[in-house]
Order: sequence, then C-alpha cells, then structure tokens
Amino acid sequence: MKRQRGVALISVLLVLSLALLLVGGLLRSHRLLLHSSAQQLQQVQLRQWGLAGEDWARVVLEDSGITPSGTVDLSQDWARLGPVLEGDGAELHIAIEDLSGRLNLNALLALGQIDQVSLGRWTRLLTLLDLPPLALPQVGPVQELSQLRLLPGVDGQTLRRLEPWVALLPKDARLNINTAPQLVLMSLDEMAVGPAKALVEQRRHGPYASVQAFTNDPLLSGAGLNSHGLGVSSRWFRITVSVTRGDSRLRLASDIERDPVSGRWTVRQRRFLPFSPSELP
Repeated sequence: MKRQRGVALISVLLVLSLALLLVGGLLRSHRLLLHSSAQQLQQVQLRQWGLAGEDWARVVLEDSGITPSGTVDLSQDWARLGPVLEGDGAELHIAIEDLSGRLNLNALLALGQIDQVSLGRWTRLLTLLDLPPLALPQVGPVQELSQLRLLPGVDGQTLRRLEPWVALLPKDARLNINTAPQLVLMSLDEMAVGPAKALVEQRRHGPYASVQAFTNDPLLSGAGLNSHGLGVSSRWFRITVSVTRGDSRLRLASDIERDPVSGRWTVRQRRFLPFSPSELP
C-alpha cells in the first residue's frame, strides 16, 4: 500500500514538473513574441518618421524655386537645412544633396560611342582616390551602385570609396559645377588643388550663371578646361533622413527627380541603409 502511494506521488510530481516545463516554455515563447512585435512596431514607427522627413524635404525643394532654366546652387534653401528636427522623442537629421554634383557613371556604362572626356575624368577620379585603374564595360545604364559588384575588379571596398563621388543618372545628365565638391572639380582636366579650393570658396558668394562664366574664371586662366558635359542646374537630388529614437536608428535615402515639363517631383528609388560602426552607440 505504501509502495502504491509512493508511485502515485512520484507520478503526480512528474506530471506537475511536465506542466511547469510546458508553462515555462509558453511564457518564454510569449515573451519572445512580445519582444519581436515591439521591435517590428518600433521599426514601423521609425519608417514612418523617415517618410515624414522625406516629405518635409520634398516641400523644401519645391519651395526652393528650382526651374529648368535656372541655376541650382548651394545658396538655395534646400542646401541650408537645420541640423536636427525633434518631435515625440525622435530626432531627425535631414540632408539634401544634388546628385548632378557627382560624376555620372552611366555616361561610361551606356552603349554606343565612348565619351572620352568623361572617361578622362573617371580615370583622374580613381587616381585622386588612390584606387587602381578600373575599366567600366559598356553594359548599358545601371540603376543601383551595388550592381557594379558584378563587374570585374569591383569589390565592396572600392564601392565604398567611390560612393560619395559618383552617381547613376541618365547618360545626358550634366555635372553641376555649382554643387560639385572639390574632389570632383579636381577630376576636370587635372585641375590643381589650389584653383579647385578657390573656386569652391568663390562660388559661396555667388553661383556661376553659365558654364562659360565658369571656364572664363580668372582662376582657370590658361587651363583650357573642357566644358563638355558641364552644367549649372540639376533635377536629380538625394534626400537622406537619419532617425534616432531611444536606442533605435534608421536611415532612409530617397533619390527624387523633378520633371522638366510638369515640374512634379517623383521618387526614383528608396533605400534603407545601415549605419557605419563609427555611428552606432
């Protein structure tokens, strides 16, 4: 009799232990589900903030008075945004960049006759970046820089070095001398550091109204600068929105284009980008 009661007690204890294990597993799964749901909700909120920042930047561009025949320069409102917007516990860093201020690689990738002037600028840019010579095959226009990884000689490190200085625009897009950074200006016919730096400083006080005014600048006297592919306006821009809320971060890069006929702004592509290790908390 005592033996039977002992066996029954052990059976009850085993059942209780199994029940506790099942309940513990369910609670653990429930906590993981709640944590995952909270993370997903937080990502949705961050994306909404990113899209709101994009909309705000588009309004700034629309109000900047950009026209097909007018200049695009760094004195306009789109280029002078405040550093941070805050609201509801979130911080938004918004920047707008003129993509026409970068070297357009589609001028080299497009099929047909090779643009020798653009090829020379590409070669000089590689030298300025301490990158080895890199021939770009004529594979046709490319929409995303990461697609270049499929080309021989292009790896991740090369793309990271190139990314701030190149763009993928229509073949006939012109390089905007009013917004091109110093390094890109130095890729024009081997322009020296001194003149390039002086031109960047000078255009802060007044943009160039025409390419001719740029090539005739006394700072370029005797340089024989080739004006092929240069311009003073743009219709392609990149809006970058960095959102921080608590320990969570998100970065949205949106490339937008202004239709030269209707004047409407449309998003060409959106990308959610990772933060670099130095930017993480």
